[in-house]
Amino acid sequence: MSIYAIGDVQGCFTALEQLLKKIQFDPVKDKLWFVGDLVNRGPDSLQVLRFVKKLGDRAITVLGNHDLHLLAIAEGLRQDKAHDLHDTLTAPDRDELLHWLRHRPLLHHDATLGYTMIHAGLPPQWNFTTAMHCARELEEVLRSERYHQFLGHMYGNEPTIWADSLRDWDRLRFICNCFTRLRYCTTAGELALKQKGAPGSQPVQYQPWYAVRQSDPLEGTILFGHWSTLGIYTRQGIHALDSGCVWGGTLSALQIDSTPPQLHYVDCIAQKPILAE
Repeated sequence: MSIYAIGDVQGCFTALEQLLKKIQFDPVKDKLWFVGDLVNRGPDSLQVLRFVKKLGDRAITVLGNHDLHLLAIAEGLRQDKAHDLHDTLTAPDRDELLHWLRHRPLLHHDATLGYTMIHAGLPPQWNFTTAMHCARELEEVLRSERYHQFLGHMYGNEPTIWADSLRDWDRLRFICNCFTRLRYCTTAGELALKQKGAPGSQPVQYQPWYAVRQSDPLEGTILFGHWSTLGIYTRQGIHALDSGCVWGGTLSALQIDSTPPQLHYVDCIAQKPILAE
């Protein structure tokens, strides 16, 4: 059995097929971990959703910002302005797929392998227990009758800093922004959600979230995506896996049950103009 963590697919089903062929993925024996953003911008979001859902417990997927955006569009809270999600929104199995999607976790932790998977980032104030509790708190809302209300309050950059006293939609929005949008913050943990470029492009008061963490509270290595301008990046305690497939980069798979982890990738054809995501 092999276990592979795969970067942001974003509807690029052809690239995903090519990558799985390259690693000789066997759905009977192997497992896939997806770092989120299965959908949007690429041409085949519907096929990606159907494929990953059909894998059942052979696939683990955490929610990304584009996945949540699809749910908001489906609830009539946003518009599919680029029409990238039209096929998904009009599919006969749409409701089944969206129900499955909103029941995906925000954080997956495997103590045996020593890996934790999220989509974006973690603020420096959170230790492992807080991160896990915050993930479960938002997951519970997304899986409940309150999910429509949350999606209506999801968008926005405030509050910018964590406090245990945060309540209601402000608290849930902050949690969501960390797990699905965070790239940069200050050493005090103030989020800088408008900063999207590669490290070195940001104002001096901001640093990558992983650089300002006071310790590694997740007791292992963090796998994440979301940051195409960072690309494949490894340092102690982290592996960044968004290699910009939808922008004409690569789609990457990291075999995490091998020592050391082995990286595999396939080249992609740009689906959108090459811009910072």
